[in-house]
Amino acid sequence: MTVISILLALFVLLLIGVPVAFALGGLGVALLILGDFAPRIAATGLLSSLDSFILIAVPLFLLMSNILLRGGVGRDLFAAVQAWVGHWPGGLAVATVISCGLFSAISGSSVATAGTIGSVAIPEMTKRGYPRSFVFGLLAAGGTLGILIPPSIILIVYGVITESSILDLFMAGIGPGLLLMGLFIGYSMLYARFSSHYTATPKASWAERRSTGLRALPTIALAALVIAGIYAGWFTPTEASAIGFIGALFLTFVVLRSLDLAGLKVAVMDGLRASASILLIVACAKVFGKAIALWRIPQDVSAFITSNIDTMGLFIIAVGLALLVMGLFMEALSMMLIMMPVLAGAVMALNIDPIWFGIFFVLMVECALITPPVGLNLYVIQAIGRASLGEVARGAAPFVAMMLATVFIIYWIEDIALWLPRVL
Repeated sequence: MTVISILLALFVLLLIGVPVAFALGGLGVALLILGDFAPRIAATGLLSSLDSFILIAVPLFLLMSNILLRGGVGRDLFAAVQAWVGHWPGGLAVATVISCGLFSAISGSSVATAGTIGSVAIPEMTKRGYPRSFVFGLLAAGGTLGILIPPSIILIVYGVITESSILDLFMAGIGPGLLLMGLFIGYSMLYARFSSHYTATPKASWAERRSTGLRALPTIALAALVIAGIYAGWFTPTEASAIGFIGALFLTFVVLRSLDLAGLKVAVMDGLRASASILLIVACAKVFGKAIALWRIPQDVSAFITSNIDTMGLFIIAVGLALLVMGLFMEALSMMLIMMPVLAGAVMALNIDPIWFGIFFVLMVECALITPPVGLNLYVIQAIGRASLGEVARGAAPFVAMMLATVFIIYWIEDIALWLPRVL
């Protein structure tokens, strides 16, 4: 009964418009007072949550992605990929998915990926006759790759919450990310093959491929350096974020010369606002987590689950359904910060690999990003494409099904997510 009352109070606060950070922090403080615990626990929780070397990566990766976004690297990536695969069946759609995957590897953000590639791809695809709903759905779904393909900001937060290895989480995201890209590409090619709504793109000349490839090469090299450096052990994820930030500055100011001081100021301010929002939510979630731990909520939930759900499959189905429902009215980070402190005990009790569970959780969160009425990527694409929310949501529906299929596949074949962490 206590668990239901606390969750109900939290959802009521969110539904009446209280910001997520204040809802979590305020409820956490109230629980400490009601439970006759020392209120100073809230202060120590706030400080301890932000006293984390790994969390420094969040603002630095956000700065990196905002600088590259303002520097126009999305256009360069899309032009280069389009030159190589644009003549395939559904070539522009394939180029869009690949571009989303590449930009994900340098942004770590779904909204940034959807917005950057969407601003370039929507005019090109609609000009070639692709149905608007298909274009919007593809881009909204392609943007979700930003929180699965490393370096993913939400995987960093998950690692901090569960004290899991960030490196293992990053490696575990590669296989499912590539699988999801493959499903999106296959669907796009089949859609184009059996559709008469679009006109094929002429094959690019070798001169065009060379020029666009050279323009995009420094960006791809920067992404490769950051990811390869983390996997090879040359530097930690936090150090990689700093190298990526410096590399983004060098790339946009010196190599491409596509960013000026005014653009840098905008990029920095955008990054600061996003970082402050994320870190404030993380800090307040720590207070909430400490409070419910003192009330023994995670232990009670774990005991209830283990006594009523005795298999991993039933647990995953129950959590998946809960996340689908929560995704209708909550954004991704909030879902993770509210649910993980409650579920962590049950995950351990059922001997579920926390790295695998992190990838499963992120895949389910991806579905929330493209389901109305709160799916952030839907609103990003709606604004860029000047479309109705219903039009974008209809186009995204097949991609939600593909994400759920990916969850089913990695449940039956865990090595898709866990092979790289085990080998490297």
